[in-house]
Amino acid sequence: MTNNAPIDVTDLFGVKDLVAVVTGGGSGIGLMIAQALEANGAIVYILGRRKETLDKAASTSRHGNIKPIQADVTNKKDLERAVEELTAAHGFVNVVIANSGITGPGLEGLPANPSLSQFREKLWSTSSDEFTNTFAVNNTGVFNTVAAFLELLDAGNKRGHVQQRSQVIATASVASFNRQPLAGYAYSSSKAGVVHLMKVFSTALVPYDIRSNIIAPGFYPSEMTEGLLAKQGDKPWPKSVIPEERPGDIQDMAGAVLFLWKCGVGGDSGLRVHLTPEWDSRQVHLNNQAPLVKGGRIVYQLLKPRSASLA
Repeated sequence: MTNNAPIDVTDLFGVKDLVAVVTGGGSGIGLMIAQALEANGAIVYILGRRKETLDKAASTSRHGNIKPIQADVTNKKDLERAVEELTAAHGFVNVVIANSGITGPGLEGLPANPSLSQFREKLWSTSSDEFTNTFAVNNTGVFNTVAAFLELLDAGNKRGHVQQRSQVIATASVASFNRQPLAGYAYSSSKAGVVHLMKVFSTALVPYDIRSNIIAPGFYPSEMTEGLLAKQGDKPWPKSVIPEERPGDIQDMAGAVLFLWKCGVGGDSGLRVHLTPEWDSRQVHLNNQAPLVKGGRIVYQLLKPRSASLA
């Protein structure tokens, strides 16, 4: 049996004429995603709170197609305004990447082996407002973003100018699965919530032919990690922490996003892609799923086929 399906790289992973939205696209992982999509032919709208940061990010575009929109994902009026701007400019969107996130309260000052009283005091001194705000951005912000753009994503499907079905992708973290809360309890638990939120969306959006997937990065250069990366400097990371002995880079992130976009031809939804996985061999427990490890990247099948019901 002969299969004449195109297998050139541009056919497999091309994003020409794609209209994308990336929240938190002004810096870090969000900017990497925006640059990767735009460099390969997409029109990318980056959303964020800081206009100066967005404008600087837009100036890095190769083809002049990274476009800034000032918006806070916890503010529904801001998101409605962004939707109105996209509606007027294009009338549709193909992919929305809900990437905005904050670290929240950490564990700074806690000794390596604290006494119970020290541990309790650190937890009890955590600001409830800061803890709650972490969930407001990392969870409610993802929820708001997905909800805001559903009609434009539906319009992207109906337009039919690309082979893949429309998609929402959320940025979770390897912290979602790590039993060591190195980034703090608010961050780890909020990112775990992102994973389940997108899992639920992957079922809820089936009737509308909209896919829902996640990426779960490890250490990548960003405002969140700059202190840690500066401390490490140019020294290789221990293999026990990062198998590739280095943090992730834009090529790793570009490969993940282009992979998830292309997966739609086969109807894949409910996938998670782990990037530069750390601690997986010892502290990360993934419901007895066997990981496929290649080049420091782990890919797990998260859900049953999209036609199946979920337990």
